[in-house]
Amino acid sequence: MIKKLLFVCGILFGMLSLSAAVHAESTRFAVVNVAKALEESPQAIAANKRLEIEFAPRNQVLLAMRKKLRDYEDRLAKQGMQMSETQLRELERNVRDTKREIRRAQEDYREDLNIRRNEELRKLQKRVKRAIISVASQKKYDIVMGEGVLYSSDRVDITRDILKVLEDEFKSAPSATPEADIDNQ
Repeated sequence: MIKKLLFVCGILFGMLSLSAAVHAESTRFAVVNVAKALEESPQAIAANKRLEIEFAPRNQVLLAMRKKLRDYEDRLAKQGMQMSETQLRELERNVRDTKREIRRAQEDYREDLNIRRNEELRKLQKRVKRAIISVASQKKYDIVMGEGVLYSSDRVDITRDILKVLEDEFKSAPSATPEADIDNQ
């Protein structure tokens, strides 16, 4: 009786496995390396150039402040022994105040840069998602997976297709310069 029950269960399990395999063959899967699409798309490259251009003046100010600090410190090291007590205190105060000013400016710079970088990233993520949906519907994929995939063959990886859509979109944009706003692309 138990052998008969095990035999029937085995047949049912085999039929279910076969049914799942047949059903899975008709379902089309694809994988996208979203991080690669976000990094290598022309929109990402243009956004990075825009950020460099936008923050270049503030970076120059930071560099000038650091040079000023080095000059103070060099003067303190070379001439400190020959200075009067008042001159020495004033130079030390200048060093301390300049260091404080640099720390504040760097913190503001990093904070503002991160805010702008996140704004650009959100725009780019929307654009990549639209490209994924476009390729998936065009090529009739049922499921497209992104994060968390440990391995995929080239046969199911559509990252190149996504990058191609993004490149075509970028080329057809009215202005594909780094200064152009990503929303206009």
